[in-house]
Amino acid sequence: MEDRRKLRIILLLLSFLIVVGTIGYMLLLETSLINALYMTVITISTVGYKEVGIMSPAAKLFSIFLIFFGVGTVAYTFSTVLVMFIDGKIQDIWRNRKMEAKIQSLSDHYILCGAGESGMAIIQDFIRHSASFVVVEEDEERCAKLSEMDVLFICGDATDEAVLRKARIESAKGLLACISTDMENVMVVLAARELNPELYIISRAIASGSHNKLTKVGANKTVSINEIGGKRMAGMIMRPHIISFLDVITRVGNVQLDLEEVTVSPDSSLAGKTLREAAIPQKTGLIVLAVNEHQEKKLLFNPSGDFKIRAGDILIVMGTEEQVDSLLSLVKADN
Repeated sequence: MEDRRKLRIILLLLSFLIVVGTIGYMLLLETSLINALYMTVITISTVGYKEVGIMSPAAKLFSIFLIFFGVGTVAYTFSTVLVMFIDGKIQDIWRNRKMEAKIQSLSDHYILCGAGESGMAIIQDFIRHSASFVVVEEDEERCAKLSEMDVLFICGDATDEAVLRKARIESAKGLLACISTDMENVMVVLAARELNPELYIISRAIASGSHNKLTKVGANKTVSINEIGGKRMAGMIMRPHIISFLDVITRVGNVQLDLEEVTVSPDSSLAGKTLREAAIPQKTGLIVLAVNEHQEKKLLFNPSGDFKIRAGDILIVMGTEEQVDSLLSLVKADN
């Protein structure tokens, strides 16, 4: 951001000198725009070609002014651009411009506020599921790491409404407030809820009493990493076999199985069939654990083979990542 601002100021100053020089020569030499621009360029570049008109004392003084201020500006501009190009900063500026354009085209995406250790774990999961998301992080070192990861990010304060607007919060699907303090998370939730009343917001909660505060200001759900970690440690010592099974599902341990939800579209061949007729386990190897019924608006665990799949239902399945991809491909192929 600082390099871009520096480059913009230099180019604006150079443009200002060219405009002033062109207007000045048009008035002093009573010449055309092209001739005046030509005089300005050869003066500030000290090329020394022939003048386009008779140089009056006022025109000569004006030329001296342009030489003093213009030559230094041109030399500084080209040296700065050359250094930035050698250091790769020009490429960074160009890459950031392209990234900003991509962010402005986002819709129905997720916004992650905070790229600490928890945020990085969320990013990895987003990438694995090919989710559309943008990260808001204030720390410059973390922003540099995000740039290396080639993810969309905004280096700024997530509590600033202007930054959230830049992240296209009005058209976002959900927001995760994952900053290191409860106060900042509260401010993020407040700003996000005001900018998008329909946004689904999940916030990190650190102190034990922060759950109620975050919910009151607009968070739909809160997650305490400390509480989850404590319960998990207790479970590992008292119920090790259950925790081992959960590790398989949640990918905390060795990556083996995955939980995924697949929405049945009206055009899918699965719509209108029973689970037995759909033969999802036979075709993909997946286990259908539950169905979130669209019409009844309830979650049905361990559905029978006679359950009829309807458009809008969400199938919650378990299996390997490849098996989940097979089901997604099957659903897409039916559309």
